[in-house]
Amino acid sequence: MPIQILPEEVASQIAAGEVVERPASVVKELIENALDAGADQITILVREAGKRLIEVVDNGAGIPAKELSLAVHRHATSKLLDAADLFRVSTLGFRGEALASIGSVSQLSLLSRVQREDMGAGVRVEGGEIKPITQLGMPPGTTVRVEHLFYNVPARLKFLKTDRTEKRQINDVVSRYGLANPGVRLKLFQDEKLVFQTSGSGDTREVISTVYGVGTARKMLEVLYEDHVLKVNGFISPPGLTRSNRREILFFVNRRPVKDPALSKALTQAYHTLLMKGRFPMAVLFLELPPEKVDVNVHPTKAEVRFEQKGDIFRSVGRAVRRALLAHTPVPEVGNLGGVNLWGGPAPDHSDVQRRTDLAWEMLEDAKQEGSLSGPVEYHQVPVGVGTPILRLIGQVAATYLIAEGPDGLYLIDQHAAHERILFEQFLSNRDKNVPSQILLESIVVEFPPGAADLVNEHLVLLGELGFDLESFGPGAYVIRAVPALLGGSSPEAILRAAVEDLEVDETPLEKNHEQKIIARVCKRAAVKAGQLLSPEESKQLLLDLEACQSPRTCPHGRPTMIHLSVDLLERKFGRTGPG
Repeated sequence: MPIQILPEEVASQIAAGEVVERPASVVKELIENALDAGADQITILVREAGKRLIEVVDNGAGIPAKELSLAVHRHATSKLLDAADLFRVSTLGFRGEALASIGSVSQLSLLSRVQREDMGAGVRVEGGEIKPITQLGMPPGTTVRVEHLFYNVPARLKFLKTDRTEKRQINDVVSRYGLANPGVRLKLFQDEKLVFQTSGSGDTREVISTVYGVGTARKMLEVLYEDHVLKVNGFISPPGLTRSNRREILFFVNRRPVKDPALSKALTQAYHTLLMKGRFPMAVLFLELPPEKVDVNVHPTKAEVRFEQKGDIFRSVGRAVRRALLAHTPVPEVGNLGGVNLWGGPAPDHSDVQRRTDLAWEMLEDAKQEGSLSGPVEYHQVPVGVGTPILRLIGQVAATYLIAEGPDGLYLIDQHAAHERILFEQFLSNRDKNVPSQILLESIVVEFPPGAADLVNEHLVLLGELGFDLESFGPGAYVIRAVPALLGGSSPEAILRAAVEDLEVDETPLEKNHEQKIIARVCKRAAVKAGQLLSPEESKQLLLDLEACQSPRTCPHGRPTMIHLSVDLLERKFGRTGPG
């Protein structure tokens, strides 16, 4: 095939693919334009997950009628004058591509009026073709209507996710710009239903309460830090408030939402030794630095940035977070499942023993990492599918592992993994008979972000089958009246959030294996934790329950519950066999 210049229409659609990935991309670009225009009120209306309609109305400065046609041309912008301005960008948008890209893959209407003009004007773009300008009456500001997104590129429509996922993506975009701009009043309607709203009061914690709930907002710790280059402020979660993934670690650079694995790593390293493995903090952190110190022109969607002094920035973020944790986080209370023993009764006070055990365990782990403990540790992982022998409890080590004697040597049992397996099998055995529920003495109200709330509402039947009794209690809020009886000693809010987290990350239909994934996640959250002292009676019961399991050798996620130190191995280690 000979080399040829692509038609303008095709070139525009190719360029649009870099900017407009999905409906949420359109919402993002239009919100940025409204913010750059100085709007303090923005209303977003979405229908059919953005495929049928996305409308953004703002009260910003507006566009003069004579410039409307120019505004929908590619690389038409009022935010740059020359190439040097690219290295000191202080606005959210700057390339002049958004409206042209959106217009090439949709039917776009741009209506605007500036304060000094008596009438507004409108222009329509269909598949990249610009129609004549018309005059109309409207209040000052700008309205952008994007209809039938990707109508002329059906292949793009085919690759969109489910409506539920696309709606959640839009919710995430709007909530992030709400967090970054607490002084702006934002409203989001999905299919005529108000799903998100901020007051525009300027209080970031108030917006956090709208996004994550009042209870979460109250627990968040404030971060305030400043050095000669960087200012860091925002909120982070205490070690007791975590998530199973990094989705709720949010960074904003000069009020621009960005994704940066290195920043995320700096944050999580500041929590070193404070979080369980596989748990992540929540964070809403704002980094402010001179525009010339950061390059925002490194990604088509402006989601990534490059720092001039990368190492210094990351160290400062870690230092800011660590200082906030040390300043605000009290010494955690130690106890079994919130002050209640695993099998009932008040928890004994082992706080002093626990602190000394934790310290010794951290020193041991540090020594391993530094290489001061040399020589291989030889052990046998018990084969999967083999039953558990009758075990005699000897004791507990490091408040994490049970030591037991079997007929053929010693067994080390991971108490957390073992309890996960026990709860999981008990859950499944009750699943076919309807999981029994335990009614709470006092109902608990739990608030979810808009996307998660939609998931809860959509899967109320499934959650009911798992033993939850939930009732809607206003936008994004649900009352928990009962929980699965097997998990009655755990935090009702924590186990419900664990179930919803698994719904959020899964795109498959609710088949049986999916239900088991949710059950496994809930059991992981409810199981006895590493570092938790157990009484001899609790430890013995744990061993008895593990022996009764059909698959006692691994937890539901595949980790081994025990390792075996055979008599033969012990004799060899003590030099009781072999020559001499």
